[in-house]
Amino acid sequence: MVYLISRLILRPLFLLVFRPRVVGRRNVPATGPFIIASNHLSFIDSMAIPLMAPRRVGYLAKAEYFTGTGLQGWFIKTWFTALGALPVERDTHRAAQAALDTAMTVLDAGGGFGIYPEGTRSRDGRLARGKTGVAWLALTADCPVVPVGITGTDRIQPVGAGWPRPHRFTVVFGEPLTFPEHRGRAGSNRARREVTDTIMERIAELSGQEKAGW
Repeated sequence: MVYLISRLILRPLFLLVFRPRVVGRRNVPATGPFIIASNHLSFIDSMAIPLMAPRRVGYLAKAEYFTGTGLQGWFIKTWFTALGALPVERDTHRAAQAALDTAMTVLDAGGGFGIYPEGTRSRDGRLARGKTGVAWLALTADCPVVPVGITGTDRIQPVGAGWPRPHRFTVVFGEPLTFPEHRGRAGSNRARREVTDTIMERIAELSGQEKAGW
């Protein structure tokens, strides 16, 4: 309920302030589990993509965002809940596995999960080579991957900026990718690498970014 009510408020606010251009929303599957795999330019990407997507998309967020106290703690928790954020402990030795387990919980329930295969946001605007966690998720859940290219959000909230500023951004949802030739091969390093590289090639086409370290 919090998610639905907050989305009704936040999405029109984003449309008014940032005037985004959204392409390919129909490429997001209407039913069943799916993965959103996007480039990452700014902290605000995790707000922009879920608010522009036609279905709920869960992203990981630090567990601390959900445990604050007082009015500020309540506001932060409500804000991240509204965006479909999922709490995960990031400073433990099991952080990577916990993140994958959380993602699989969402996908097993037939929902959407968002991931940045680069692992972190770009510092220079170029697209880094993807890590293979996205492929493990796609092959384990046997679900489509929707590649996404987002541009302009680095102008809204550059690295190091405390508050966002008005600027237009663009989100392009690409056609879903499936990998039947690798079904059942989530444990294969080669299969995961091939799937990840295919996803990243498509993201590069959608975002127009120069590749770095491929």
